[in-house]
Amino acid sequence: MTVNAPAVPPAAPPSRPLRGAGRRRSSVLLAAVRTPRGAIGLGMAAMVVLAAVIGPLVAPYAPDALVTLALGKPNGQFLLGGDYLGRDVLSRVLDGGWVLLVMAACATALGIAGGALAGVSAAYLRGVSDGIIMRAVDVILSFPQVVFALLLLSLLGPRLWLITIAVGVSHAPQVARVLRSATLDVSERDFVKAAELQGMRPIKVMAKEILPNLISPLMVEAGLRLTYSIVVIAGLAFLGFGQPPPAANWGTMIYENRIGLSVNPWAVIVPAALIALLTIGINTFTDAFARVVIGVDRRPEQAALIDDLGQELSK
Repeated sequence: MTVNAPAVPPAAPPSRPLRGAGRRRSSVLLAAVRTPRGAIGLGMAAMVVLAAVIGPLVAPYAPDALVTLALGKPNGQFLLGGDYLGRDVLSRVLDGGWVLLVMAACATALGIAGGALAGVSAAYLRGVSDGIIMRAVDVILSFPQVVFALLLLSLLGPRLWLITIAVGVSHAPQVARVLRSATLDVSERDFVKAAELQGMRPIKVMAKEILPNLISPLMVEAGLRLTYSIVVIAGLAFLGFGQPPPAANWGTMIYENRIGLSVNPWAVIVPAALIALLTIGINTFTDAFARVVIGVDRRPEQAALIDDLGQELSK
């Protein structure tokens, strides 16, 4: 009589090593870039940023040099004509964007950092801390962004660093509201409760357990706030709160040359178009990133990648 030997289970295939969360976030960004919406948005924004960065190096004339007729029309030597004082419009356009971008980026970083700190702290600490933080947020929200910035500038004077801080502070309440809502959900998850049971300090729980799970809303908010920063700072420059003359600035150029719109419209159209292209491009790419994260524009092979990212961040 033969005895059948017990079946040996087949060896499990070697598991694929998990990549780091940082690399996965980069992959999610690449997935957004590969969508038509993301590629178009990133291309529009990159084109304007590139022009602003290398513009001062390739400008044919000094931005404050009087080289042509006042409001002169475009010709072979001055491709965009002259402004209201006779300065080359092309040179001023190329030189007038980099300060705006730097100020907008700094204001966005300040607003995101302040809003994240306020929103996460309010949602996690709750109680009296939540009430105090959110009532302060409501007070700032009661002022429109431009009005709040003008209020600070009227008290302390139109300085570039103050404009940046004013715009950044005006962004913080909106960011705080969004992240507070997201934190209320994350703070109830098991891995947060486990960290609390281990005696981890609240500041470490917020920094190591909660904040990494808010990367997606943070990146979406960063794109939106960068757009608003550009518009608000350019609007303040249009109102005269910007770089002092004769410095070139896209917002200031629109204000200065509006009187000659019928004679040489390019001095107004080109800086306005660059601001519009930049804001539309950033918004479009931000929307593409959000759609990839929530699964609207996600290909099947990207679903596991983003799900793995969520699981690893939840550990």
